[in-house]
Amino acid sequence: MNSNEVLKASQCDFLGPKKTGKVRDIYDRGDRLFLVTTDRHSSFDRIIAHVPWKGQVLNQVSAWWFGKTADIIGNHLIATPDPNVTVAKKFKMVPVEAVVRGYLTGVTDTSIWTRYSAGERNFGGVTLPDGMKKNQALPSAIFDPTTKEDAHDRALSPSEMIAAGFITAELFERVKTAALAIFARGQEIAARQGLILVDTKYEFGLDEKGTLFLIDEIHTPDSSRFWQRASYGARFEKGEEPEYFDKEFLRMWFKDHCDPYKDEKLPEAPAELVEELSRRYIQMYEQITGEKFVRGETPISRRMERNLKSYLA
Repeated sequence: MNSNEVLKASQCDFLGPKKTGKVRDIYDRGDRLFLVTTDRHSSFDRIIAHVPWKGQVLNQVSAWWFGKTADIIGNHLIATPDPNVTVAKKFKMVPVEAVVRGYLTGVTDTSIWTRYSAGERNFGGVTLPDGMKKNQALPSAIFDPTTKEDAHDRALSPSEMIAAGFITAELFERVKTAALAIFARGQEIAARQGLILVDTKYEFGLDEKGTLFLIDEIHTPDSSRFWQRASYGARFEKGEEPEYFDKEFLRMWFKDHCDPYKDEKLPEAPAELVEELSRRYIQMYEQITGEKFVRGETPISRRMERNLKSYLA
């Protein structure tokens, strides 16, 4: 793996102070944000690897989807002056993560299948019948939001969220309507590309007039679950798991070789697994967009500095 092909962190001091997120470096320029998507791969609340081209894939997939949904809702995208960089309008964040689900699936505590298996039937105001199977299509897409909090996101009912002051009833309805419309568009486009958009999460912001905008990212392999459409039906009938974009193999390797939550220093991720993950990100880019992935010029940091300085000029 060539170190020139990996962006571990950005050094764009000329943009001003940097805030480092899990995957993105954020530079605040007042009314605009410069969002640099790096190749950091986060799991177990820490960085476990740096995956070549991952940052470019995520940045460009988001930009592509922002373009495909701009007629439904405005978004934060101003420009992409570099394959890894988005210049975004700055908005006041709505403290609710807008989760939309199209299928009864998942393994985490907050997943709809886990909660359904434990006897829950009401999700986002929709009551599901008994006897549904894992990975089955829901009767209609369900808006199943969580809070956005520093400590831990929580799945609260709409009335609990409103009562706790996270969001007003009027804004909740606007967010729900927008999220379901964007998801419907996403499913329709994904289907044409041979994919099923299974579930996703959106983030929204408000401008000074209270107008709602889509922010952050949209329908990337990191924010959304995709299944291969062609094999879904036969596999579901046999009770098999769908074919999906799998990042889990790298997580599993770490779980098998260390305690990723407790060990101070983690072993180096095997090069062949990192390369395989990079290949899968590129494959997902090409299947989602229907376009050939063009690797950005390297070294990435030098190219990025040149592109950003030229943009600012």
